[in-house]
Amino acid sequence: MIELALKGNRNYWIWMGGLVTVMAMGGMFYLDQLTHGLMVTGQSRDVSWGFYTAQMTFLVGVAAGGIMLVLPYYLHDYKTFGKITILGEFLAVASIVMCLSYLLVHLGQPMRALNIFLYPTPWSMLFWDGNVLSGYLLLNIIIGWKVLEAEKNGVAPAKWIKPLIYLSIPMAVSIHTMTAFIYCGLPGRGFWLTAILAPRFLASAFASGPALLILLSLVIRQISDFDPGKKAVQSLAVIAAYALVVNLFFMICEVFVVFYSNIPSHKAHFIYLYAGLYGKTGLVTWMWSSVALMVTAACILLMPALRKNEITLAVACAALFAGTWIDKGMGMVSGGFVPSPLHHVTEYSPSLHELAISAGITALGLFVLTVLYKIVISVKVYNQSGRV
Repeated sequence: MIELALKGNRNYWIWMGGLVTVMAMGGMFYLDQLTHGLMVTGQSRDVSWGFYTAQMTFLVGVAAGGIMLVLPYYLHDYKTFGKITILGEFLAVASIVMCLSYLLVHLGQPMRALNIFLYPTPWSMLFWDGNVLSGYLLLNIIIGWKVLEAEKNGVAPAKWIKPLIYLSIPMAVSIHTMTAFIYCGLPGRGFWLTAILAPRFLASAFASGPALLILLSLVIRQISDFDPGKKAVQSLAVIAAYALVVNLFFMICEVFVVFYSNIPSHKAHFIYLYAGLYGKTGLVTWMWSSVALMVTAACILLMPALRKNEITLAVACAALFAGTWIDKGMGMVSGGFVPSPLHHVTEYSPSLHELAISAGITALGLFVLTVLYKIVISVKVYNQSGRV
């Protein structure tokens, strides 16, 4: 089926060529980082995790969001998701590829990532996180490919695929749970020291993942002959809406606990993010923009009349995705490091190297996603009309 990705019109090859160009640019900046070390990034002694870690954390959630398709379709026989379940599985593949790439570029010596497997340390959350990410990637590749291959051949998937599908459901939950445990297992960081962090991560994942898939489905409908189905898109929108509401509720719970308990070390992080601290206000505008975007998205998605309009639906999903990215991508990481345990405020902003390398990794993820989606669309269009 890979040969299906080698067929495309002029726009398809321009898009792919553009992605390769961005990847090459990111590769050049990464070689420079590999030569000079992480000193070319905006990270410091006080803020040792930055844009790479933020992107990885957010994309783990996008990958985990695929469970919102797999669980209803395979466990509850919700046939409406029949056309797009594989799109969710392949979105998870591309997201995990980007997650692992961000993990590698975050390390000064990328080969040290192999130590997770060469020297297992079961008492370390990083050990479990590395294993569940790799395992979830492998599961989605096998499941998605074999299911699509069976559909292409007009036969039922092999019976041994079903146990892997059932295994992928707890794995989807575990990849983001382990990511949250890495954060909230650090007692010196008051911002992350909360038992609700894992549920909050999952809630945002179950909102941002479906939101991105809705946007991709709307794009696919416009540029190809494949229609993912309006009912499926609307069902995903409802899931994203309620997951977003739960995420906002968890945020309110965090604010109440922090300010009602009046613990200075915990309050300082929230004050820095939303009001500024000691005159440092680098993230204040970003964080209030995140709240505004998420609230706006929730209001639109909860109103059936607005949700059923494709334009307002696309606006809401874009706002949801951007809002959760700011909140969990930028706010969660920087907010945990600033201020430091000694109450020093060392603000962080990504350097040109970090942005260029991140652009390259994003292009890599989009390249993988485009190839996989091109194959899926070709197979489905062929099954529907007898032509590729």
